[in-house]
Amino acid sequence: MVEETPDGLLFEDHDFSSDLLRQLDGLRHRRILTDVHICAGAREVPCHRSVLAASSPYFRAMFCGSFREKGQAKVRLQGLDPPSLEQVVSYVYTGQVHVTAQNALPLLEAASMLQFPKLAEACSTYLQGQLAPSNCLGLARLAEVFGCESLRRRAREVALTRFPEVAASADLKDLCAWELRDYLGDDGLCGEEERVFEALMAWVKHDPRARTRHLQDLLGQVRLLYVHPAFFHHAIASDALLQASPACRAVLEAAQRHMSSACWALPWVAPRSSYRDFLLLLGGRKESQQTTRDVLLLDRQAGQWRELAKLPARLYKASAVALHRSVYVLGGMAVSTGRGLVSPSVYVYSLKLNQWQLGEPMREARYSHGSTAHGNFIFSLGGLGEGRELLGSMERYDSSCNAWEAMASMPVGVLHPAVATKDQRLYLFGGEDVMQNPVRLIQVYHISRNSWFKMETRMIKNVCAPAVVLGERILIVGGYTRRVLAYDPRANKFAKCADMKDRSMHHGAAVLGGKLYVTGGRRLAPDCSVEDSAAFDCYDPETDSWTAQGQLPHTLFDHACLTLRGIPYSPALP
Repeated sequence: MVEETPDGLLFEDHDFSSDLLRQLDGLRHRRILTDVHICAGAREVPCHRSVLAASSPYFRAMFCGSFREKGQAKVRLQGLDPPSLEQVVSYVYTGQVHVTAQNALPLLEAASMLQFPKLAEACSTYLQGQLAPSNCLGLARLAEVFGCESLRRRAREVALTRFPEVAASADLKDLCAWELRDYLGDDGLCGEEERVFEALMAWVKHDPRARTRHLQDLLGQVRLLYVHPAFFHHAIASDALLQASPACRAVLEAAQRHMSSACWALPWVAPRSSYRDFLLLLGGRKESQQTTRDVLLLDRQAGQWRELAKLPARLYKASAVALHRSVYVLGGMAVSTGRGLVSPSVYVYSLKLNQWQLGEPMREARYSHGSTAHGNFIFSLGGLGEGRELLGSMERYDSSCNAWEAMASMPVGVLHPAVATKDQRLYLFGGEDVMQNPVRLIQVYHISRNSWFKMETRMIKNVCAPAVVLGERILIVGGYTRRVLAYDPRANKFAKCADMKDRSMHHGAAVLGGKLYVTGGRRLAPDCSVEDSAAFDCYDPETDSWTAQGQLPHTLFDHACLTLRGIPYSPALP
């Protein structure tokens, strides 16, 4: 390339340096002007000191400093793989190297030791493409040794995001105690706490004599309050190694107390940052047609609704709750057969597996009833029974022993109540009597005492409206009205929130990220006609305002709307 300048021509030969390297490589192969042999094992590689010193700080220090190798004819490098040494020297003279599955690791070690960062990064890039649950722990450890940060970071990411598979690998048992603690305690670990506990115990039992002393410290990395109560009782609390340790027994007893009281305020039970909350819609009447089996999940990142595995049956006016990362659909009228049969059935959904299975049935068949979850329990109450009679009964499901039991009956039986739990109490707002007249009552159940009391109030006239807990208040959302009431249980007072856009009923409501989301329902038009809705709106308590979030995929009412909390995020989720 020639470029004119004020005082002449600037000539640049872009091929000169590469031609020079080729010439030097030819001289090296013919051993012309070579003045040093670099040795590894039985392999001796002839080189030019000046070329090596110019290519790497390692060789520059060796041949230009005061080291004894400066004048030696043969320099032996310990701990290097001989073929890798030859490949590094070839790279110095040609700028090329062929990285394969067979040579990537020893070549990375040689490049790191001899201070060729670009070659080390090339090996790292190749190895990152080969990462899998079966090798990520070992590669993360090697990357730490070699100072290869990008490989270490990516290997750790695979270990955390695919932890259930990583826990089954042989490498897990080879970790030292501090390495295992580092993984188990990471907020970004994606996996159920049951699998975290199983990984811990597999590691301990691999060498119990040496590792039992670490048990208490490592047990502290398991978020025990996110373990299913049945697993806690049968697998954790009964483990012989844990029971043999007084310190571990104390941890388990404290966890059991807090699980029973649903206390989530302690820092050692904080959820992992890898956990996600999901909004689900289940069943209901779709497009004014028959009851649907559809289950929809809100994908907030994509801004769209995704279809999940369908409900096993068409259930008219069933109720649904979320408990321990699962969804329980309770009762309802089974309309699949053409005949309306009131059902006591319980169906349980796992988002991880995207599957439904039959659960333990309720003691009584019921529909148009209320349900709520608290601690380890599900409460199902009111509604209509098999003979379409109004029910005042309540039953409770204990997830730790998979059984239903009868509890104290309500003072007044209702259907379509708004139900919520707060501070060891179950609150039942309004609802309808058997003649579909609104019931102006708040009925309160004390969970630990198994007793009810009722309060009459003119503020309550909700019908077919949900209730949700938002912060320290319970919100009763609509119900043939635009009104949203916020009830303060401690002060026993109501306050009005910003009205909804329409007079709504039969809609769904759930809290996600500290905001209230309302889905679908039916609304009263200005001419007093009833219209089905596909609305999707959000209420922000900070600004006391509503914003539209778009539309549901179709009109929907009498559906269940709930938040599934604390799901370990995984790319495999449906």
